Amino acid sequence: MTEDKPGPLAGIKILDLTTVVLGPLATQILGDLGAEVIKIEAPAGDIMRYAEPARHREMGHVFLNLNRNKRSLVIDLKHKEAAPVLLALVRQSDVLMHNMRPQAMARLGFGWERLREVNPRLVYCSAHGYGQDGPFADRPAFDDIIQGGCGLVALEAATGGEARFVPTLIGDKTVGLTMVYAVMAALLQRERTGEGQAVEVPMLETMTAFVMAEHMGGLTFDPPCGEPGYSRMLAPDRRPHKTADGYICILPYTDRHWRDFFRIAGRPELADDPRLADAKPGAATSPSFMR
Repeated sequence: MTEDKPGPLAGIKILDLTTVVLGPLATQILGDLGAEVIKIEAPAGDIMRYAEPARHREMGHVFLNLNRNKRSLVIDLKHKEAAPVLLALVRQSDVLMHNMRPQAMARLGFGWERLREVNPRLVYCSAHGYGQDGPFADRPAFDDIIQGGCGLVALEAATGGEARFVPTLIGDKTVGLTMVYAVMAALLQRERTGEGQAVEVPMLETMTAFVMAEHMGGLTFDPPCGEPGYSRMLAPDRRPHKTADGYICILPYTDRHWRDFFRIAGRPELADDPRLADAKPGAATSPSFMR
């Protein structure tokens, strides 16, 4: 951002009480869009400061990749003198974001009900492991736990023969992106009504909806017309194919794609194979002779 192009969120002040990955990614994106982000840390600092590799202590690579465009402030929220400081910041802020359990925030005295009295225009966005109207409301959660709960691990087992986690923090990052658009929607609503609101972004429910967008399969209908799952995603041949000098990632998706593929591969006659006639877009696309 520059003074000439401050970004669409210029003038918006965000108190960032988030830690680890999920929340810091969200607040960093909002900062990239021009918001002023004040990251509030306990004296020990965000635990991602200590994730190696690092050139300097407390400046680990993950922390650096998730906390640009932010101001930094140390406040021990458990200390009795913290409340006046934080409440003063709340009065002049537009958004407060945290990923603590609501019970912990309430014990500290910084729950939504109290802060809305301090600033009725405040957008209070909290990310939790589980929805607060469900049976797991008070449980903590991390990315690996949510990957198991939302079905990603089961999909890995179904396609790879072994239960594994996706090798990226897909839960944290997807839910972080959800926090971004949730906050921006709440700010738009405030612009129209003048009122702030509490926004809850639960990890399990968000990731379940994310996974089931295509994997509801036959359960989309009532009564069901088949099993859950999207056949093309679950096809065993949906994988990078080994070549003489590495792997190739391809997706022949339509009849025309297959004809082009066989022409480029030097086997144009395979385009007339009856197994490829009138392929439906979105269906499993690797025929048996590709195995």
